[in-house]
Amino acid sequence: MEFFSSNTKQTLLLVVFATLITLTLGQGTRLGFYRTSCPRVESIVQSAVRSAVQSNPTIAPGLLRMFFHDCFVNGCDASILIDGSSSEKTALPNSLLRGFEVIDAAKTQLETSCPGVVSCADILALAARDSVVQTGGTGWPVPLGRRDGLVSRAADTTNLPAFNDPINVQIRKFTDKGLNSQDLVALSGAHTIGTAACALFSYRLYNFNNTNGPDTTIDPAFLPTLRNLCPNGGDGSRRVDLDTGSVGRFDNSYYANLRNRRGVLESDAALWNDPTTQRFVQRFLGVRGLLGLTFNVEFGRSMIKMGNIEVKSGTQGQIRRVCNAIN
Repeated sequence: MEFFSSNTKQTLLLVVFATLITLTLGQGTRLGFYRTSCPRVESIVQSAVRSAVQSNPTIAPGLLRMFFHDCFVNGCDASILIDGSSSEKTALPNSLLRGFEVIDAAKTQLETSCPGVVSCADILALAARDSVVQTGGTGWPVPLGRRDGLVSRAADTTNLPAFNDPINVQIRKFTDKGLNSQDLVALSGAHTIGTAACALFSYRLYNFNNTNGPDTTIDPAFLPTLRNLCPNGGDGSRRVDLDTGSVGRFDNSYYANLRNRRGVLESDAALWNDPTTQRFVQRFLGVRGLLGLTFNVEFGRSMIKMGNIEVKSGTQGQIRRVCNAIN
């Protein structure tokens, strides 16, 4: 007899995992952190994200990417939100981030409900989760209790994972943050709702590595589609879906595109072209003969791990009153 639905089982597994992660890493985050001090925090952030995504669906991948870029630079401390002539926000990898106004809107409401209590870092962590939910993905319990960082330097972004990183570099960058190859493949799945500018991949279409031809790992039948979208010498700012046929839906079709050699970014294609990461792509697709992995569950699990990178808690950092400036 089944006492719990599949979704309920997944949620229970993630709750247990979130608790174990926070205990193991000892970073100071925990479930229910604001239960008494600001009990409406999750509903307030959820409402802000829902409203923004309904008005502009591109906000969802923007918030997810923002959280990723925040955590990979000096930890999940909302340093990505700080304004300044040389802050993280001004660095080239962050130049196209979107969704800052959503975090500000949630913060304004929270300062009215419970002033000086909820960190911008926790708002961003919740907003990333809620962006996935708004695009059809499964949510996960978010351990809270992060404090906001006091430093934000563009120079610190040089080690962010890049669109043209070979697989060994990707694995190293994730390992440096306490994340493994499965986390790399799972978190790359965020591209299921993402887009990329032609400038980030058109070099693969015409004269890849000075060969006077395209990257031969691209499906030849897919090449004309990409060339039509990004003609040689064309508008480098034009956005192209990273998950052909399923953009805007948080699902595992991104991995099917990788298997079919239709990964748009070189870094995405590398996940299929290397056996170390290919096996996880296959497992997310439920390939026969391999132990399958449920993408939504594993994505949530990896997000919980990533959300505990170098967290500031206790007397570290501060609780900003506005998210774009240090108090």
